[in-house]
Amino acid sequence: MTKVEPQASHDASSSVDGAPETVRVAYLIGRLDRALRRHISEAVHPLGLTMQQYTALSVLARRSPQSNSQLAEKSLVSPQAANEMVKAMETKGLVERHPDPHHGRIIQIRMTEAGQQTLAECDRAVMALEGHMLESLSEAQRNAFQRHLKSSLKALGAGLVEPE
Repeated sequence: MTKVEPQASHDASSSVDGAPETVRVAYLIGRLDRALRRHISEAVHPLGLTMQQYTALSVLARRSPQSNSQLAEKSLVSPQAANEMVKAMETKGLVERHPDPHHGRIIQIRMTEAGQQTLAECDRAVMALEGHMLESLSEAQRNAFQRHLKSSLKALGAGLVEPE
C-alpha cells in the first residue's frame, strides 16, 4: 500500500509545485470587496448608516426617484432587504416615499435634505478611505485603474449606476 503524503497548504500565490504564480484577479477583487465592505461599514456606522444604506443613498443621489426594485438592483440587495432598508431610512428621515403618478402600485423613493447631508458626511469618510487605499498610485494610474475596473464591469455585463 502506498502512503499518500498530505499536501501542504498553499496560499493563493503559490502553485502546487511551489513555483510562484500570479494571484488570480478574481481572488484579489474578492479580497478587496470584503475589505472595502468592512472599512466602509466602519466609516459610515458612526453616522448612523449601514453600508447598504450608504450605497442606497449614493444611488438615489445619482438617479432619483427609484422604485424599490430599481433601488434594490442598484444597491446590490434583494427587493425584500431593500424594502426593510428603505423603511429604516424613512424612519430616520433620510428618504421619503410617494406613489408613482403613472402607476398606482409603484412607490417612488427620493432622498430628503437630511439624507443628502448624511450622504455628504459619509462621502467624505469614504473618500478618505479611497485616498488611503490608492495613495501609492499617481493620478494617471488612478484614472487607468478606474478605466480598467469599468471595462471589467462592462465585459461582465454588470453595468454602472453612473455614466462612464
